[in-house]
Amino acid sequence: MVGKKKLSIDLVIPVYNEAEVIGHTHTRLLSAITNLNRELCIIYVNDGSTDNTLHVLEELSTKDKRVKILSLSRNFGHQAALTAGMDAATGEAVITLDGDGQHPPEMIPQMIDLLEQGYDIVQTQRMDEAVPASFKKWASATFYRLMNILSGTQVVPGSADFRALSRDAVNALKSMPEYHRFLRGMVSWIGYKSVILPYQPADRILGQTKYSFRKRLRLAMDAIFSFSLVPLYIGISLGALMICLALLEMLYVLSFWVTGQTSNLAPGWSSLMFVVLIVGGLLMAMVGFIGIYVGFIFQEVKRRPVYLIKKGEHNEGG
Repeated sequence: MVGKKKLSIDLVIPVYNEAEVIGHTHTRLLSAITNLNRELCIIYVNDGSTDNTLHVLEELSTKDKRVKILSLSRNFGHQAALTAGMDAATGEAVITLDGDGQHPPEMIPQMIDLLEQGYDIVQTQRMDEAVPASFKKWASATFYRLMNILSGTQVVPGSADFRALSRDAVNALKSMPEYHRFLRGMVSWIGYKSVILPYQPADRILGQTKYSFRKRLRLAMDAIFSFSLVPLYIGISLGALMICLALLEMLYVLSFWVTGQTSNLAPGWSSLMFVVLIVGGLLMAMVGFIGIYVGFIFQEVKRRPVYLIKKGEHNEGG
C-alpha cells in the first residue's frame, strides 16, 4: 500500500447559467472538504453563462481565496469546459464534478483516499435502478451498449464526469488535443489503473438541466464517430450483401435462359425499383457516414482551440 502522502487537490467545476444554484453547491462543497487538511484549489469554469453566474462566482472568490474562476469567451460546451479546468489545474490530483448538486461532494474524501492507495482514476458510476423507467434512462443504457459494441474502448455504463484523476492521468488527457472530445471514453482509452465508485445521484438543487436532448445527441455522435470506424464497416458489409444478392438474382435469371423458360420471367419493374431504392439508400447512408468522418477531419486539421478563456481584453486558447 502506498504511503499516506498528502496530495494537493484541484476541484474542477464547470457551470453554465447556474446563478441560483452555485451558492448552494459551494456551501455543500465546503462542508465536504472542511476536514481534509490539505492544499486545495476550487476552479469554477464559467462556460459562457448569460445570467448572473459570473457575478456570483466573483463574490465566492472574494470570500474564499481557494476559489479560482476561468471565464470562457462563449458557451463551448461541457466537455470543453472540463478540459479548460483540467488544463488550468496544477494540483497532484484533479477531481471534476458538476455544479448542479447531482454529484455528491461528500464522496470527495473517499475518492482522494483511493488515489492515495495508488489508483490513477477513480471513476464514479451512477446507480439509478430506483429511478422510474423513462426515455432518458432507456436512451442512456442504449448509448453505452452501442458504444461498447462499436468501439474498442469500454466505457462504464452509467459513468459520469464525476471522477478523480492523478497528475499522470491528467497529463495523459492533456496530450490528447482532439477537437471532438468525449472524456468518458478518453479516460477509459488511456488505460491507467482505475477503480469504480458507485453513487446515488441527487436531484438538482434548483432550476432545470442545461444538458438538452440536442446536446446529449451531439455528445453521443462525437463519442461514436471519434472512437469507432464501425459505421464505415457496416456500410461496406451492407454493400457486399447487396452484391451477393445481385449475383443470386443473376443466377436466378440465367436459370430461366438455360432451361428455355424465358416466357415465365415476370416483367420485373417492381423488383427492379425495389433493388434501385435499396441500393440508392445504402449509397446515401455510406456517403453520409463518410461525410461525417470528413467533417471531423476538417475540424481537426483547422487546429482551432477547444476553448478560449476570456481575460479582460484578451483571450487565451486551450
